[in-house]
Amino acid sequence: MVILKGAEVSAKIKEQVQKDLMLIKEKTGRIPKLAIVRVGEKPDDLSYERGAKKKLESFGLETEVYPFPEEISHEEFKAAFDRINKDRHVTGILLLKPLPKQINEKEIDSIIDPEKDMDGISPENIAKIFAGDESGYAPCTAEAVIEVLKANEIPIKGKRAVIVGRSMIVGKPLSMLLLKENATVTICHTKTVDLKETCKEAQILVAAAGKGKMLNQDYVGKGAIVIDVGINVDEDGRLCGDVDFESIGEQASMATPVPGGVGAVTTAVLAKHLVKAAMDRLLS
Repeated sequence: MVILKGAEVSAKIKEQVQKDLMLIKEKTGRIPKLAIVRVGEKPDDLSYERGAKKKLESFGLETEVYPFPEEISHEEFKAAFDRINKDRHVTGILLLKPLPKQINEKEIDSIIDPEKDMDGISPENIAKIFAGDESGYAPCTAEAVIEVLKANEIPIKGKRAVIVGRSMIVGKPLSMLLLKENATVTICHTKTVDLKETCKEAQILVAAAGKGKMLNQDYVGKGAIVIDVGINVDEDGRLCGDVDFESIGEQASMATPVPGGVGAVTTAVLAKHLVKAAMDRLLS
């Protein structure tokens, strides 16, 4: 089984990002800036924030973290978010979710400037992804799956792709991205009948259910390409994916590990989106 490492894909994205960044600096003298907006101090948010900040700054981009207390009211947060949204020095925004229950998440999603929405949460960007409009921003994790497949020259056209998970972060937008590449797509979930048999039919199997080691060799057809999007902690306190990686070696032809797989590409896609936002502004 070939292990598809995210670092190699990230390095390819970095090359293009830095070419575009050079042009932006020549034309404007400025460096694109990402605003990372966080409410509270959840360990997952802090981990992703650190990773995103480190990756973007290694690409030569600027980041600024805007932290807010867990107990902030909806109105206070909305007003503060609107100021960040309208700040002309902010090229793009990454809003860490989910937000605390007192904040109306849908309302915040609806007011983010679609041109600054780096993780595809605005209604306009969601509509563009479902319409196949490439001017929109897809959620970074969903797009990272496509980047992994393309960087490793894995054919998508005509392939049977099965996604386990139907979230708006991965499952649903990824299904649209795969359809745009002319794959035949099936989305599975907890109510899917004969889940194992459906997964075994996949030539490209994407695990995005959010349940550690849920998929083992019984779910993987011979020669399948397995892309593991899950990030979980196992009983020993170690990071693991939604796939029981050790068990699929005789079935899968290729697979992404966790850690070191799709997650490493997700933050590179975020950098790519930030530079695209700056380029679009420069060329408009």
